[in-house]
Amino acid sequence: MITKYMTGGRTTAMAALLLLLLLPAGCVGVEQTATPAPIPATTAPTAEPTMEPTPRPTKVPITQERLLEVNDFLYQLQRPRPNRIGPTAFDLAVVSIAAAGNSPDVIPALKQSEGGEKIILAYMSIGQAETYREYWQSEWASNPPAWLDEPDETWANDFWVRYWMPEWQSIIYGSPESYLDRIMALGFDGVYLDRVDAYWYYQDRDGRDTAAREMADFILDFTAYARERQPDFLVFPQNSEELGTMFPDFLAAMNGIGVEDLYYGYPRAHEPSPADWTAEREAILDQWVAANKLVLVIDYTDVPEQIDDAYARSAARGYVEYVTDRSLGRLRINPGHEPD
Repeated sequence: MITKYMTGGRTTAMAALLLLLLLPAGCVGVEQTATPAPIPATTAPTAEPTMEPTPRPTKVPITQERLLEVNDFLYQLQRPRPNRIGPTAFDLAVVSIAAAGNSPDVIPALKQSEGGEKIILAYMSIGQAETYREYWQSEWASNPPAWLDEPDETWANDFWVRYWMPEWQSIIYGSPESYLDRIMALGFDGVYLDRVDAYWYYQDRDGRDTAAREMADFILDFTAYARERQPDFLVFPQNSEELGTMFPDFLAAMNGIGVEDLYYGYPRAHEPSPADWTAEREAILDQWVAANKLVLVIDYTDVPEQIDDAYARSAARGYVEYVTDRSLGRLRINPGHEPD
């Protein structure tokens, strides 16, 4: 967006071949389902013991140390296709929930795809409601709930929400039908949160002095909820990096931060962002780096010299860069900056 409310991003199953290891009882690595009862000397066994299928590999927890080894990433929300993302060597991908195709097998397969292991984050907007999400109810247009506010000035299908209200938060997390719970059930490693900057909207429009703390608490509450169920669940807010310096508990709980337009794209794509804007944000992001958090930078330009400059400047400060289109609708690999 062209204000302090940053422009947010928009928008089979893998067949597991289980081999039955029909090896004689007692072989190393083969576990019987039960110890056979003693067989009388006059009776011969009629069948070999039944063996358990070979188990799937145990999920390896994503530690912060492993996360900090990420040196390239993909951000694609429109038409993300696992069969195209899988062969790439990106370490991490931010995609919409649609990438899973409502199957619990697609995202786990993508994480172990032929291009190499990948960390997969699901995009979710928490400061605005989107009319194309499953939770949206058509009657809200004429009879809006108390938490539903004005439409976004730029994105016609997005509405500001009073995110501190329990009714909105219950849509986001807390039941099998909620947004976060469905993301977890589909096998994503974590979430990438958009419209965290909604707190600015309510702070500026309504003078709501508690808006920043309420946003931080909202994110902290559902982070705690997620990690009770999956201890290594990853949480990345997008933009509003200043919340990390305002609230140390927020910084401590997050795995990293995503920021848009740091070097190119604000207020227009293919143009340099203002130098003072960049310097102010770098000073904050450097504190995230010092706290061992992963900083993901998304710039919007297709000018080759600008692309090279963005990657170089991010690398110099310990950030991980990705330059792409504002639509976030293309799997873009920039020449000279291919994922490895």
